Amino acid sequence: MCAKKKSGEHQREIRNAKAHHNYFVGDRVEAGFVLQGTEVKAIREGNAQISESFCRIEKSQVWLYNSHIGEYSFGNFQNHPPRRKRKLLLHRREINKLIGAVEAGGKSLIPLRDYMKHCMITVEIALCTGIKL
Repeated sequence: MCAKKKSGEHQREIRNAKAHHNYFVGDRVEAGFVLQGTEVKAIREGNAQISESFCRIEKSQVWLYNSHIGEYSFGNFQNHPPRRKRKLLLHRREINKLIGAVEAGGKSLIPLRDYMKHCMITVEIALCTGIKL
């Protein structure tokens, strides 16, 4: 369990600023991460970036690609690799809905922000269509 928030402490949130400039944002879904070792501590330090990341559906599972979670500053030789694909945790109904929308064509899954919710790190992904210039 995480400790109660102190009055001076604010919530860390990592946003994808490019998403609203490059895409029309549609339906949004919250998902959990499968994280390794020191990734949680690195995210709490604010050492993460999702501006170039995207999601892909493979074998009825949703994966987050190209997100960068830097190494933990007090970590040792067991630190995690900064760029690796991470599995997203969703319910089967949500995955089926996303599969139907992506296969219909013209839509992609883009992460909008990472944040802490009830001591868990979650990602908000959205079904987006690209803006044609």
